[in-house]
Amino acid sequence: PEAVPHPLADRLTAREMQMLKRLTEGKSNKEIARDLAISEPTVKLHLKTLYRKLDANNRTQAAMIAQEAKLF
Repeated sequence: PEAVPHPLADRLTAREMQMLKRLTEGKSNKEIARDLAISEPTVKLHLKTLYRKLDANNRTQAAMIAQEAKLF
């Protein structure tokens, strides 16, 4: 059967999904910035939006939510 996209995935932008994937890999803001060729403040901004959308308080919670939703 075809995988049904999680409703959570529909609420996130492609960039937020990239951020979330790297969070689940345990990467630091600096590593994420380097991976995506953006600045650290930009990473922090994306993460803030991401936390709000996921209703998470921090990166650990966000990563756990992503894994529970089996997004990656």
